[in-house]
Amino acid sequence: MRVVFMGTPDFAVPVLDALVAAGHDVACAYTQPPRPAGRGKKDRPSPVQVRAEALGVDVRAPRSLRGEAEQAAFAALGADVAVVVAYGLILPVPVLEAPRHGCLNVHASLLPRWRGAAPIHRAVMAGDAETGVCIMEMEAGLDTGPVLLREAVPIGPTDTTGDLHDRLAALGARLAVEALSRLDALAPEPQPEAGVTYAAKIDKAEAAVDWTRPAAEVARHVNGLSPFPGAFLEIAGGRLKLLRARAVDGAGVPGAVTGAEGLTVAAGQGLVEVLEVQPAGKRAMSAADWRRGAGLAEGAVV
Repeated sequence: MRVVFMGTPDFAVPVLDALVAAGHDVACAYTQPPRPAGRGKKDRPSPVQVRAEALGVDVRAPRSLRGEAEQAAFAALGADVAVVVAYGLILPVPVLEAPRHGCLNVHASLLPRWRGAAPIHRAVMAGDAETGVCIMEMEAGLDTGPVLLREAVPIGPTDTTGDLHDRLAALGARLAVEALSRLDALAPEPQPEAGVTYAAKIDKAEAAVDWTRPAAEVARHVNGLSPFPGAFLEIAGGRLKLLRARAVDGAGVPGAVTGAEGLTVAAGQGLVEVLEVQPAGKRAMSAADWRRGAGLAEGAVV
């Protein structure tokens, strides 16, 4: 099929690769414009732009698709279908209707749960037992369209958003290719009105750890915000990101380190065993190694 691909972050790259590998004619890749990044704040192209250029796919990076000229340029591509993965721009109705088979979205949740910007983070933070990928026909509403394919993935007790990101990206790539191969045979399934939730964009202001919460909630908070933006503590020596944790039985004063080994901290109910951390300006490491280096005594409050 003649495909227009629309995506921006790392999550979208495996889908682009899979479409090319399956032999589809990817006429163009739409992505967000380069953004300032890094210490020098130089414009950095999106992961999709980098990969598309390496594959020899033409790239377009408009700041908006609302103008008639941009919409006409999109329609002129003569696409059979557009495949959209975390693109980041609203698609106006003329764009949604331009491809012969419309626009298909690869969405990282089991719709209608977790419509919106941060479905993987929110599924982990909420303690969901599973998440997954849906291939959805796009409408003007936010992730409201009928679903063509879906597949679930379990969420383990120490799975982070980063872990699930990679699994779901690979799953999305496989399902996107499957959807195009069976497009005429798939029956769109309208989303039920019951069970709708919205995955609000992650705000860095919500990343501070609150040890007064139950241990299960703290562990999910840590895992859900890992690796970005990272749940954190402010301690002597700077900010410490917590990257992986699990709830365990026990009790203590919230925020106090328990035990002589590892990094287990009392919460409002239960204990949180921190497994992996990242000190400011350093690489990720085991929490046990960090504690030994920091000389943190039992009973210390973090």
